[in-house]
Amino acid sequence: MKSIHRSATDRMFAGVIGGIAEHFDWNSNIARVIFVLLAITPMFPGLIAYLILWMIMGDPE
Repeated sequence: MKSIHRSATDRMFAGVIGGIAEHFDWNSNIARVIFVLLAITPMFPGLIAYLILWMIMGDPE
């Protein structure tokens, strides 16, 4: 099984969403749009979730 890690090539800021998209074989641009839409809703703390994922996800391979 492939582990989740930040993307070394598909990154806008830290590679978190690119890494998630690579892991699940998603289109990274669609994953980013979905993340931004979720982040602007009041029930989803998007920035906090992104920072936590940045800290716990492995380094780019």
